[in-house]
Amino acid sequence: MSITLVIQDARWRKLRGLSTRVKRAVKAALAEAGALEKSDLTVMLTTNGRVQKLNAAFRGKDKPTNVLSFPAGLDDYLGDVAIAYGVTAREAKEVKKTLLDHTTHLTVHGVLHLLGYDHVTTRQANKMEPMEVRILQTLKVANPYEAP
Repeated sequence: MSITLVIQDARWRKLRGLSTRVKRAVKAALAEAGALEKSDLTVMLTTNGRVQKLNAAFRGKDKPTNVLSFPAGLDDYLGDVAIAYGVTAREAKEVKKTLLDHTTHLTVHGVLHLLGYDHVTTRQANKMEPMEVRILQTLKVANPYEAP
């Protein structure tokens, strides 16, 4: 298993325990989905600007978002997850969660997207969201779909 963590925005470095938490979140998501053997991936902790460019180029949406996933479609490499600092920090503050907990949730969410899970339809969400909740419980992170 190889988890590459790339930090492109220095503000991420201020979060104590971030690297450990992100790697544990990746492993927990892969384990829950039964995909530990497909575990080589990269998590990029970056800026709103970088995520906005990726979102525009790959999804046709010229705005930043919290997390993007790019499945590789390869046997030996799962893909890449990009998380924007500014959007993530703002969302965490709005819902009164720690930035570390919200980043953990977005990491799990992004990895599940790499594995083919989605939430566009109610049926898809009814499968993906309970998985996220179970994974986050193992990481001692509150249910992100319940009001604080």
